[in-house]
Amino acid sequence: MAKEQTSVKERTHTNLREPRKYKVILHNDDDTTMDFVVFVLMKIFHKSEEEASKVMLQVHHEGSAIAGIYPYDIAVTKVELATNFARENNFPLQLTYEPA
Repeated sequence: MAKEQTSVKERTHTNLREPRKYKVILHNDDDTTMDFVVFVLMKIFHKSEEEASKVMLQVHHEGSAIAGIYPYDIAVTKVELATNFARENNFPLQLTYEPA
């Protein structure tokens, strides 16, 4: 009778890291209204009206503010959505993203 051979494979541990996060940054300009910035923060970044107002005021007083921190794909998508929405409404709102 033939012997059954079994083999045990050792699992190698793979170091998994969370995806790198990116800051989405709003930049101040002289033409985009404060109300529009608050609306964008509420609609695209899902901020409450109070949070959106705080971020908008920081942009107004300091020149820029972080709208949120997201994985790369989400950060890029939010920048594109907000920029396209601003252009559709004739505002020059600028958003950028950078590693957090």
